[in-house]
Amino acid sequence: MKKLFLLTILIIMMKENYAQLQYPVTRKTDSMDVYHGTKVADPYRWLENDNSDATKAWVKEENAVTNAYLDQIPFRESFKKRLESVINYARYSAPQKKGDWYYFYKNDGLQNQPVLYRQKGLNGTPETVIDPNHLSADGTTRLMAFSLSKNGKYAVWATSKGGSDWETFYVRDMETGKDLADELDWIKFSGIGWQGNGFYYSRYPAPDKGKELAGKNENHQVWFHTIGTAQNQDKLIYEDKNNGQRFHFVSVSEDERMVFLTISDRGKGLDGNALWYKDNLSNDPAFKPVVKEIGQNEFSAVDNIGAQLLIETNESAKNKKLMLFDPAKPDQKDWKTIIPEKDEPLQGVGTAGGRLFVSYLKDVTSRIYVYDYAGTLLKEVKLPALGSAGGFGGEKEDAFTFYTFSSFNFPPVIYKYDIATGNSTLFQKPDLSFDPTDYTVEQAFYPSKDHTKIPIFIVTKKGILKNGKNPTLLYGYGGFNISLTPAFSASLIPWLEQGGIYAIANLRGGGEYGEQWHEAGMKLKKQNVFDDFIAAAEYLIQEKYTSKAYLSIRGGSNGGLLVGAVLNQRPDLFKVAIAQVGVMDMLRFQKFTIGWNWIADYGSSDNADEFKVLYQYSPLHNIRAIDYPATLITTADHDDRVVPAHSFKYAATLQEKNTSSNPVLIQIDTNSGHGASNTAKNIESMANIYSFILFNMGISPVFKQ
Repeated sequence: MKKLFLLTILIIMMKENYAQLQYPVTRKTDSMDVYHGTKVADPYRWLENDNSDATKAWVKEENAVTNAYLDQIPFRESFKKRLESVINYARYSAPQKKGDWYYFYKNDGLQNQPVLYRQKGLNGTPETVIDPNHLSADGTTRLMAFSLSKNGKYAVWATSKGGSDWETFYVRDMETGKDLADELDWIKFSGIGWQGNGFYYSRYPAPDKGKELAGKNENHQVWFHTIGTAQNQDKLIYEDKNNGQRFHFVSVSEDERMVFLTISDRGKGLDGNALWYKDNLSNDPAFKPVVKEIGQNEFSAVDNIGAQLLIETNESAKNKKLMLFDPAKPDQKDWKTIIPEKDEPLQGVGTAGGRLFVSYLKDVTSRIYVYDYAGTLLKEVKLPALGSAGGFGGEKEDAFTFYTFSSFNFPPVIYKYDIATGNSTLFQKPDLSFDPTDYTVEQAFYPSKDHTKIPIFIVTKKGILKNGKNPTLLYGYGGFNISLTPAFSASLIPWLEQGGIYAIANLRGGGEYGEQWHEAGMKLKKQNVFDDFIAAAEYLIQEKYTSKAYLSIRGGSNGGLLVGAVLNQRPDLFKVAIAQVGVMDMLRFQKFTIGWNWIADYGSSDNADEFKVLYQYSPLHNIRAIDYPATLITTADHDDRVVPAHSFKYAATLQEKNTSSNPVLIQIDTNSGHGASNTAKNIESMANIYSFILFNMGISPVFKQ
């Protein structure tokens, strides 16, 4: 008790010492834009050039301030050690069968990257296929994809360096285990569609000498690469120079008869896609339309039945349905409904053993059903609890498939599913050094500002008291039709052990209740997302889980935008905020790398009506001279998705205008991208976040010895 008392006194003294943090002096300019008659200043625009000497010097100075602050937190190292302890267990992926071989990923515990293995038969001896931990000195080169040819003789494997979205493709002979000379560059956002002795992939044109990476995100092309040849011999399959911001993806059916071309144009605000196909048994080698024009509806090819195609779509079905397209009757009015729309949103359709495995969400938890190709319901996959299930892939002749199930207090368990009998048997479960059943998960529903009921998951240690004094971390996202479903993370354990509460609010803008839920939080309705998050905080306080003095919020990417927006709107409601790789400049986001791709969700400042809404909530443009809570902003030098300039300008402005003594810090990671690029960086990041939160709440954690 005496030790805890002394630690608390030390924290108070340290916070007083840091009450007047000396931030770097950030130069201001008279840069200004005019949007539809409105003048908008942008004094820190020079920070957008992250390669300039001035910006690099600023980054170095900001990191020095942040690191000095974090280094003085007396329990940060204890958090790091505890995180290493709970994360240090073997983690597996579900196996993928190809011929006699089973391929799977495994991380022994603290490896920076999972290793790809294979074994002959389910009881065979594993052998290493690719260990990305040996591909770079700091362990930040990641294995992004591994795709086997139909006969399993060859594989394409892809890597990215330092967290970048840019990938390099290689080809391996799986019989000899050696790589061929094939090496493909300038690849970003690509599938791998095997056909015969080669594969389709998507890439951007190689840049002219001296041009920066940011300039190479236009004219997304489809190419075909023949095994054993150089990239400059690849065949250009499709491009559209007149619409440089379109995405083009190609996939191939399992029997390699059908080639599917998906085209989207989100930079024009279109949320759907066009879908074309090519029948290799036809005498006509040209692509033909399934859906010719890009609109607001999605169309995805699931499989083929001879010349006919199974299409998943939300056309006239907000929760999606499965349709059958017949090339002999291509008009959409002649499509046949195979699986009609349900009250629950359809999340995806997998195929294995000649069956369709259809995944739905019911109140944000998985439901899996098995259908035949005619649309007859055969059975439901009985899951062990309420949570999230994924997998259910394989080839038509497979007798069984695999899936993984998890929840907040249910570590990922892999099951083998017998397709004929419908029985699931335990295949693999983790060996943990802690007991996940020490924690409970509650799902509640709270009213938002407009009285819409919003789901929230609340994870706590068993027996926790609702006394308003529990340190609470509220997480949200709310965008791009992405659903935050129950998932296990060992990195939560050290937080929960300290009596912390973890809450996830399933905000509008996500996909938890289908396209209608998504649309209710996009473009002109984006304020609903912020209202939902604010209402979640008020609910946790009202129900005595916590109080304003013990409530922190966290979000990344679109969730970083969320944190920035609600801090401006309700700075009084939170004690601590963690804004990670956020989209903070809502007037210029479309000008960097693939930012234009988000116009379909956000709208654009080029549109007068959308500008008004964006300007009203843009985190960067609504910072005022008021008291803000303690704030930690994080970004990375290799984030070529949400460029670090967003966080740079936001941090500089918040440091300038914050009138409280609470710290406003920014941490810029190196050799990382849109998220931690390896296990060590992830542990370091979470130790910083937990320590920063509790330190600013004046809480002294006690760790297990």
